[in-house]
Amino acid sequence: MVKPYILSEMTWPEVEEALKNIKVAVIPVGSQEQHGPYLQENCDTVIAEMFCKLVAEKFYPDIIVAPTINLGISFHHMLFPGTISLRPNTLIEVIRDICTSLKKHGIKKYLIINAHGGNNATLDVVTKVLYEDLDIQIAQVLFSVLSPNTEKKYIKSKYFGHACELEVSEILYLKPEILRKDLLQKGRVKDFPIRNADPWSSIDMGYKFNMISENGAVGDATKATKEIGQKICDEALDNLEVFIRDFIKYNT
Repeated sequence: MVKPYILSEMTWPEVEEALKNIKVAVIPVGSQEQHGPYLQENCDTVIAEMFCKLVAEKFYPDIIVAPTINLGISFHHMLFPGTISLRPNTLIEVIRDICTSLKKHGIKKYLIINAHGGNNATLDVVTKVLYEDLDIQIAQVLFSVLSPNTEKKYIKSKYFGHACELEVSEILYLKPEILRKDLLQKGRVKDFPIRNADPWSSIDMGYKFNMISENGAVGDATKATKEIGQKICDEALDNLEVFIRDFIKYNT
């Protein structure tokens, strides 16, 4: 098996040689926030980082994985101890500096793989602003949208997406040691106090996660399996392939 290009694990001569092949830098983005009573708070960061390593393996030698951004936009989880949140502009500027640095080494195409939904709005701004400001090609995708068929087949909870059977399945496949299996439980979901404005509705408003869950989780993590996690990742890789191949070939 080839050794994928993981920037944080390489020496500068190794990077110099790899740059002869690299077409795209992938930037994993996660968060530091509560994930119920049974997942470490670096869950999103772990998912982003481990999945990006799979991307680097599948698309070797065209891809290099940049160091993981392990903090994100997590204001809505701040009432749970341990959560750390960046301001949106901080996240934008960190990504700007990463891209500016790597562009000096000759990389002009970037794909942000995001494992935390709270980062979505900020990263949407990132792609628009940095495309103009830095004259680079840049895209971003939320990891969880890359496996719709697996999600539809295996995830049956009405509300899911955080410390649920979907996310725990991913962890069981990618890095099970961050899960406290003996503490697995269902999410204790509450009725949102304002109708038609909960996080799953079309009306967007600020909220705190304790408004929708007593234990910081939704869905039913007890139904998670490693097999579902692998199917999620396999489908995600397949769905990324069409984009990545076109992205590599596209020139403005």
